[in-house]
Amino acid sequence: MLNLRKSADRGYADHGWLKSFHSFSFANYFDQNHMGFGNLRVINEDRIDPGKGFGTHGHSDMEIISYVLSGHLAHQDSMGNILGIPPGDVQRMSAGRGVRHSEFNHAKGEVTHFLQIWITPNVTGIEPSYEQKTVPESAKRGHLALVAAPAADTQSAAHTVQIHADARMYAGLFEGDETAHLPLDPLRKACVFLVRGSLQANGQSMHAGDAVMLQNESALTLGHGQDAEVLVFDLTA
Repeated sequence: MLNLRKSADRGYADHGWLKSFHSFSFANYFDQNHMGFGNLRVINEDRIDPGKGFGTHGHSDMEIISYVLSGHLAHQDSMGNILGIPPGDVQRMSAGRGVRHSEFNHAKGEVTHFLQIWITPNVTGIEPSYEQKTVPESAKRGHLALVAAPAADTQSAAHTVQIHADARMYAGLFEGDETAHLPLDPLRKACVFLVRGSLQANGQSMHAGDAVMLQNESALTLGHGQDAEVLVFDLTA
């Protein structure tokens, strides 16, 4: 079963310095039919004006992934990390029993465009931790690169961050005849989120900001991309 959630159907918030689209209920946007999907809780597509950002705030018991598309995101947290996140990097913060952090746009004169992703962990109360890795374009070109996964799947993956959740996140770039095929467990769920461009997922046409939710499917095939950048999530049921 495949369900398309179009970009225009997402929640939207305009805070002046921040424009944010919400694929699932978040903050002042509430939709009882879109509270998450499997253990994927949040996909926020954020655009932050230059010099602006999220002041220091707290999280607990959540796996938080940042995926920067353009600009430059500055991160600082109570674990002592002070780092910049450029396009091509994947950042993971396991909030565990509690962490405080801030995020600001440090790209002078340029809007920073990024995705904020929350995944519900399968362990709680752990020591908070941070990880950041660069995913080369070559790993994503015409392929689905594994960029976030549980520890057992990260041993030989130089560009995969470890998450404390029963979930996997892939990233890919597709153009023209480039295709990818991913086997799925029909007892689990999967979500395809198109970051930009256009693409087909199991024959369903998608455009930037669209998401396809899959249940009871044994495979995912991606193709017919036009300047397409895509994230795929393998999730609990």
